[in-house]
Amino acid sequence: MGIDIGSISTKGVVLGEDGQVCASGYLLTQGDPIGATRRLLGDLQSQLPAHTHIHSVGTTGSARRLVGAMLGATCVKNEITAHAVGTLSRHPEVRTILEIGGQDSKIILIRAGIVTDYAMNTLCAAGTGAFLSAQAGRLGLSVEEMGDVALTSSSPTRIAARCTVFAESDLIHKAQAGHRLADLVAGLTNAVAENYLANVGKGKQISGPVIFQGGVSRNLGVVAAFQRELGTEIIVDPLGHLMGAIGAACLSAKETPLEHPFQFDIAHKSYQTRAETCKLCPNHCEIVHFYQGETRLDHWGNRCDRAGKPGAA
Repeated sequence: MGIDIGSISTKGVVLGEDGQVCASGYLLTQGDPIGATRRLLGDLQSQLPAHTHIHSVGTTGSARRLVGAMLGATCVKNEITAHAVGTLSRHPEVRTILEIGGQDSKIILIRAGIVTDYAMNTLCAAGTGAFLSAQAGRLGLSVEEMGDVALTSSSPTRIAARCTVFAESDLIHKAQAGHRLADLVAGLTNAVAENYLANVGKGKQISGPVIFQGGVSRNLGVVAAFQRELGTEIIVDPLGHLMGAIGAACLSAKETPLEHPFQFDIAHKSYQTRAETCKLCPNHCEIVHFYQGETRLDHWGNRCDRAGKPGAA
């Protein structure tokens, strides 16, 4: 089983011994990674035959360590590694991975099945799924409708999308000036691709096969914009939004299996975090202790072993 838990969405898969997806789930994190994981586990369990044995568990994403401690994961990996491994398990020939999520973007370059370079953008929301969602609402459209509408435009409006604030201002100004809805939407989707390539992809040697994943890959307008900018076909896998979870599952399968098969009722146990600021030295580490009941499962944030002890502050 692999779980990819991010700031916007939580994804999970269960892979069979043949590597095929037996169960999958996708839901919003809603600022509660533990609660989202509980709901995800219920969804995955409902799709599996009774007495299914889960022999390994992997986690990735921004809350990977928290959820890894909760589930007793055999493997906790960063997003770059998980996305690369997941993608290569389905597309072994891929050389470039473009990924745009809810609040960040990344590019991964692969040569001969090995990650050779990568870059991430986590400082600005311009060009992310959250940015597109906000602009779709402003235009009275759903995010899903944006791609289809964009493809009907023959004269996309030029939108300054290097910054969210400027993009919104520019969009409002040009809408008031009388630009057609389809042209405005096409301008936004073009701006997402241009912004990504000018920032995340800056200086990178992008070569095919190229695969586009993340929630924004479902927007056909952005896919078409990337194809025009790069002059190559863009692969969009139907399971692209699950690649991180698939990678986490694949990586966990290579580790020592769980001593006992995973129990889904772990989701119903009581979990809590306790934060403290250590004052034993000038670093003032912000430490998070993670408990199941009164048993501490893990902690993080400390720079030395002394600060990691409960109550050491």
